[in-house]
This record gives sequence, structure tokens and C-alpha cells, in this order.
Amino acid sequence: MSILGLKKKQPKTFKVKVITMDAEMEFSCEVKWKGKDLFDLVSRTVGLRETWFFGLRYTVKDTYAWLKPEKRVLDQEVPKDSPITFHFLAKFFPEKVEEELVQEITQHLFFLQVKKQILDEEIFCSPEASVLLASYAVQAKYGDYDPNFHKPGFLAQDELLPKRVLMQYQMTADMWEEKITAWYAEHRGIARDEAEMEYLKIAQDLEMYGVSYFAITQNKRDTDLLLGVDAQGLHIYSPNSKLNPNKSFPWSGIRNISYSEKEFTIKPLDKKKDVFKFYSSQLRVNKLILQLCIGNHDLFMRRRKVDSIEVQQMKAQAKEEKARKKMERQILAREKQMREEAERAKEEMERRLFQLQDEARLANEALLRSEETADLLAEKAQIAEEEAKLLAHKAAEAEQDRQRFEVTAMKTKEEKRLMEQKMREAEQLAVKLVEQSERRLKEADHLKQDLTEAKDAERRAKQKLLEITKTTYPLIAAYSTPPAPPEAADFAYESASTRLDFKDSDMKRLSMEIERERLEYMEKSKHLQDQLKELKTEIESLKLEEQQQQAGVYSLRNEARAYVQEPVYISHSNRNSAYMSQSQMAFFEEV
Repeated sequence: MSILGLKKKQPKTFKVKVITMDAEMEFSCEVKWKGKDLFDLVSRTVGLRETWFFGLRYTVKDTYAWLKPEKRVLDQEVPKDSPITFHFLAKFFPEKVEEELVQEITQHLFFLQVKKQILDEEIFCSPEASVLLASYAVQAKYGDYDPNFHKPGFLAQDELLPKRVLMQYQMTADMWEEKITAWYAEHRGIARDEAEMEYLKIAQDLEMYGVSYFAITQNKRDTDLLLGVDAQGLHIYSPNSKLNPNKSFPWSGIRNISYSEKEFTIKPLDKKKDVFKFYSSQLRVNKLILQLCIGNHDLFMRRRKVDSIEVQQMKAQAKEEKARKKMERQILAREKQMREEAERAKEEMERRLFQLQDEARLANEALLRSEETADLLAEKAQIAEEEAKLLAHKAAEAEQDRQRFEVTAMKTKEEKRLMEQKMREAEQLAVKLVEQSERRLKEADHLKQDLTEAKDAERRAKQKLLEITKTTYPLIAAYSTPPAPPEAADFAYESASTRLDFKDSDMKRLSMEIERERLEYMEKSKHLQDQLKELKTEIESLKLEEQQQQAGVYSLRNEARAYVQEPVYISHSNRNSAYMSQSQMAFFEEV
């Protein structure tokens, strides 16, 4: 047999990679496997029983398609890559998530897919609803909010809001986190599956939830439109508005849907209504539209029938599982509460123990201080006894000083009285001397005046006598007596001059006596003033000495009082030795 005649062996298996919303899996599939075989393998691996909502989606050129269960995998238009990549996603959406989604894994997969669609802006969501949904997503991921553990910035790495919402408002990431955390803190006590269900219950009310959009054109006019297929029916939208449909065809009002190559025909159940036709240019898209219409219609009819035994068993098991988990959560909550209470009690006991230890330490320190105080008080008591003896000695000395001061004070008072009497007498004498001096001065003035008058009279008399002598003497000598010899005339003239000189000497002598008496008076007055000054100085010194003596008495009194009070303070430890006698106390009070 030649080499050219050999046939190349076909592989018996092929590799497949399946990507779910939270994991990636690889399988080795047999060549003869159909789409149902691969789908069942993935469902068993995931643990999914509600398989009618899901499918395996793959990419074909510029669109996508769902793996058909009745055909072989390799016979479909799957990519020729190795491994072949499929996405395990929800193909159909329930009308009411709380009633139709039974398994927890089903809820979780729907939650992850819807969350991704909202963040990718495939489903429009208002900013308020986005923040609320984000808070439930945080509750599902992190559990109950704990301010000690969930510090600011713990959501920095999480994608929770659509970019459109973030760009719509001028808010920082910290501000968005604060808003989300405010809602998140109110979800305390909600388990993960409950938080995911609350998320889905809010999301199912959004206009674009569960809707698959396709570009179509209307008959004749060739107008661009959008076809929406969801669990409620078919909807026709304008290209620029995916929220509010222009026309809707609920599944309960559709009698038949047919298509021929590119043309679709929707026949209403009410024959009076017009038939609606639209066109789609791509054959693959037409097949996909037909698959989604058939699948959603089947589920629509299935919901309105009695649940199958399998679904009833699943719901019963899910109910039992929820009850069991609820019980476990309650037990866990009670245990957590008990543990928290035990921890609080432990903390309280530790705090009390630390408090008692502190109190014991303080008591020991107080005991040591009291012992030191007792020793110090004993020492002070001994010192107080010695001071009491010294105080008694000082008291005796103070008594002697007091007596001496009293005697001195009496002498000082007597001397002061005598000095004051002498000062009064001296003042009276000074007054008398002043009066006598004034009187003498007046007399001297009168005498000076008389002397001046006498001198004036004498001078006038001399003048007159000389005139008379000059005019009368020659006549008398001629007629009455013989002329005298020249010696006699000279003698007479000398006699007259002698009498006049005698009167001048008397006046001078009198003036000298008056001046001498005045000088003597001035000396006596000065001497008296000096005596008065000495007397005042002596009186001032006596007063100063008396004040010093009084200050000494006051200082002794204060010192005695201080010594009286100090033993009373120290006397708590030794009353018999520290207290003074009543006589000593009376003595110091007297001082």
C-alpha cells in the first residue's frame, strides 16, 4: 500500500472552553456530541437545574448565535479555533424573578449577567437606581457593613456604577462611595442570596431589562426600526429610543409569526387588527429572531400552566433549603450575638480587672504613703515636744521681757510726761521771752527815738547856744565885768565843751548798753531755741524707742501665737505631749 493511499485519521475529540459569569471551564468533547450533550455537561458542572433559561452563545462574524441542542456541535457555524469558545449566558429572562428563579445558582448567574449589562450600559439605569443597585451589590459581596472594617476607600477597586452616571455628575469617587455606603449601611442582616434577589427585583422593572434588540426595516417605506424581543412579547422602537416602544405585540395577542427569508409577518389574535410585516437583511439574524420568539413564547405559555413535577420538586427543595439556611442564619446570628455579648462581658471583666488592679495599686501606694505619713507625724510629734519645751522657755523669757518692757514703758511714759511738761514750760518761757523781747524792742525803739530827739534838741541847743554866745558874750564882758584874761576865756569855752562832750558820752554809753542788752537777748533766744531743738529731738527719740519696744512686744506676741498653733496641728499623733497647758495658752493670749 502506498503512502499516498493512506487516509488521514480524524480526531475523536475536540476541546471546548466555556466561560460563565464567574468562571472558565475547559472540556474535551467527542466529535459526535450534539449541542445538548455539551450544554448538559456544563449545566451539571455548574450545578444548574433550571436549564431552560440558559444557552451556549458563540460569535459568528459580526453577530452572535446560540448553540442548537439538536444538531452536532461541529456541524454548526462554530469557530474553528481550538479550543472553541462558548459563553454560558441567560438566553431567556423571567417575568417575575422572585417567583420563577428557584435555585440560588440561577439567581447568582442572573445577578452577575444583569449587573454586567447595567455597567456596560446595555440596560439603561437612572443614577438613583444605580446607587441603590450598587449598595445591594456591595451587600452581596462584603456582607454587613462594619465601620471598623470597611474604612473609606474600600470600594475604590470595585466597578459599581455605569460610566454614563459617573460622567453625568461632577462628583469624586469618594463622594460616590459615601452615597453608596449610606445605602449599604441600611442593608444590615441581608444575606448574599437575598441581596442578589433584591438587586434583580429592582432591575426587572427597568425598561431595557431582558430585551434583545435587532435592526429591522418596515414594509414599503423602508424605514429603519428596532425590534425588541423579551418575555412579554415583541416591541417596535425608533432607532434613537430603546426605552419607550412605538408599538407592542404581547405574546397573548399574537396568533402567528412567520418569516420567509427576509420577511417577518406578525398576525394578531384579533383578526380586525392589521398584520404587521418587517424585514431583516441578514439570514442569521432572522434565524436568531425566530429562536428567541419561539423560546420566549414557550416560556410564556409554560408560566401559565401548572408546574411540572420536576419544577415542583425543585421549588420544594429550594423552599426547604431556604428554610434551612434561614434557620442556620438565625442560629448563626444568635451565636454571633452571644459571642459579641461574651466578648463584651469579657472586655467588661478585663476592664473591671484592670480597674481593680489599679485600685489595688493605688491602695498599696496609699498604704505606703500613710506609713510614711505616720513616721513623719511621729517625727513631727517629737519635734513638737521639743518645740513645746523651747516655747515654754521662750514664754518665760517673753514674760520677763514683757515685765521689763512694762517697766520701761512706764519709765518712758513718765519721762515722756516730764519732757512734755518741760517742753510746755520751755514753750511758755519762749513765749514770755518773745513777749519780753518784743517789749524790749519797743522800748529800745522808743529810747532810740528819744535819743534821736534828744540829739536833735541838743544839736539845736548847741546851735542856739553858740549863736547866743557869739552875740551876747562881748556885751556882757564889756558892761558887767572886766575883761578876763585870755586863760579864763579859754577855760570857759573848754568848760562848755566839756559839758557838751559829757552829754555825748552818756548817749553813746546808753546806746552801747541797749545794744549789749539786745545782743544778750539774742544769745539767750538762740540758746533757748537750741534747747528746744534738743528737747524735741530727745522726745522724737523717746517716741521712736517706744515704737520699737511696742513692735518687739507685737513680734513676741506673734511668735508666741505661732508656737501655740503649731503643736495643735501636729498633735494628732501625740495629744498628751503636743498640747500646752491652759495657763501657757492664757499667757500667750495675754502677750
